[in-house]
Amino acid sequence: MSKKPINVAIVGLGFGAEFIPIYQQHPDANMYAICQRNEESLNKIGDTFSIERRYRDYDELLKDDQVDAVHINTPIPNHAEQSLKALRAGKHVACTVPMATTVEECRQLVEATEETGLTYMMMETVVYAREFLFMKELYEKGELGKIQFLKASHQQDMEGWPNYWPGLPPMHYATHCVGPVLGLTRSEAEYVSCFGSGTIREELHRHYGSPFAVETAHIKFRDSDLSAHVYRSLFDTARQYRESFEVYGSKKTVEWPLIEGDPLVVHTAKKEEHEIPEAVVCPDYAHLLPEPIQHFTTGGVYDEDDNQHLSFTQGAGHGGSHPHLVHEFISALVEGRRPFPDVRQSANITCVGILAHESALKGGELVRLPEFTLGVR
Repeated sequence: MSKKPINVAIVGLGFGAEFIPIYQQHPDANMYAICQRNEESLNKIGDTFSIERRYRDYDELLKDDQVDAVHINTPIPNHAEQSLKALRAGKHVACTVPMATTVEECRQLVEATEETGLTYMMMETVVYAREFLFMKELYEKGELGKIQFLKASHQQDMEGWPNYWPGLPPMHYATHCVGPVLGLTRSEAEYVSCFGSGTIREELHRHYGSPFAVETAHIKFRDSDLSAHVYRSLFDTARQYRESFEVYGSKKTVEWPLIEGDPLVVHTAKKEEHEIPEAVVCPDYAHLLPEPIQHFTTGGVYDEDDNQHLSFTQGAGHGGSHPHLVHEFISALVEGRRPFPDVRQSANITCVGILAHESALKGGELVRLPEFTLGVR
């Protein structure tokens, strides 16, 4: 069990800057260094948050033996390579989603983490959002009864987003809907079947060879009678931003609202028909956190809206998840335990999406998750 504060370096300062003051105020962390190639932006953020140690070169940062852990918030294609470099340099890794873009990269990350004995955590926001924590509390108290089915979606209009986004297959970035359906009962996916539906504009096909406007998958849980349904869309599908999660139990069911900001709907069995559904405002779960970072569940880093990253504002603040993510990662390091999701759980969640797209290209063929994504029996 570590007694000294964990020296953290944040890599990537777009979305990543949202986490700086959370680490600064966490009682077991030291916001030690930041890294970004753009010198002007690097210095502006460093000055804003009074961070002296600044790097433009990631490889140079990894040579700093004072860095205990890196929190990677760079573009998706960089996640696996940068995580592997950090592990091989002796650093613990927290990485924003997804873990990687190929099954092979996920395998390499599992092997590197287990060979080094270091910690890897994929920073999946939804499994620490207040709505998920509300359903998890009901589940752990037995109020949901037997879980019978789970469902989740992530729909977002990515029109105009740069670099690698145009034409991205929907399921290649599926962690926001796969994470919660597996995470509620701490389950693993055994196999997946997925169908593509509709067609995006032809000029988008060439980037990834994927025509689908929507991908919808069924996930069979390992050693369980449960399955889950998840669906995603990114282009040419009219929908307000939505990251939904629903759980159907024998005693109670919780459904996501159709319009962002409306209350959850809790259905209770064995009541009069008109009394079964009830609109419930989801409580906040700041009380689960150390007092100095509790206020971050209801507010972003910046006071001015124009300074908040688009993924934060579109995602309704990611359900207050950011301080929970930081606390889970730091407390796992301090306590010498595995975080959730750990490296194998992260690989299982990420590979579901990658393999779901492969299934869709094969007309819904069943595809099994590789052994390295499964826990030891």
